[in-house]
Amino acid sequence: MAERRVGERDNRNDTNPIVLGGRAITDIVITHHARSRWADRVESEKTGFHDITEFLWSKLRSNSIRTYYKNEQDVFLIDDDLVMVCEFAETVKPGPQPGPPTYKMIVVTFLGRMSETMELRDLRSYYSWLRHSRRMTLIKNSRKRR
Repeated sequence: MAERRVGERDNRNDTNPIVLGGRAITDIVITHHARSRWADRVESEKTGFHDITEFLWSKLRSNSIRTYYKNEQDVFLIDDDLVMVCEFAETVKPGPQPGPPTYKMIVVTFLGRMSETMELRDLRSYYSWLRHSRRMTLIKNSRKRR
């Protein structure tokens, strides 16, 4: 999966990492898949990598991003509405590192807004429904081929 690295801090004076889910975030990486989902499900005007990272940095600064479930480490809610999936990778810098490790947040996808897609209110049942509907589609298609 190709990813685009454009999330480094725009404001170079702001060098303090922002903590999200117990991790100090210093960089944001947007995957191409996340960018296409952003354009499909979130915003149709500002769809560039820079636009998305700027939006995410502002939400991180204002503490508007929280985990979807308490024990979930990779699904997050923005403004209690927009659902996104992220992974985290420890930032590697040369030389000895004072203090706790820092991370880059890799945005995998945007699932959409709960206010527009009611199924996103319960992700576990949503994923269960997706698995079931895909399985049923595969069964139906295999019957057609016979």
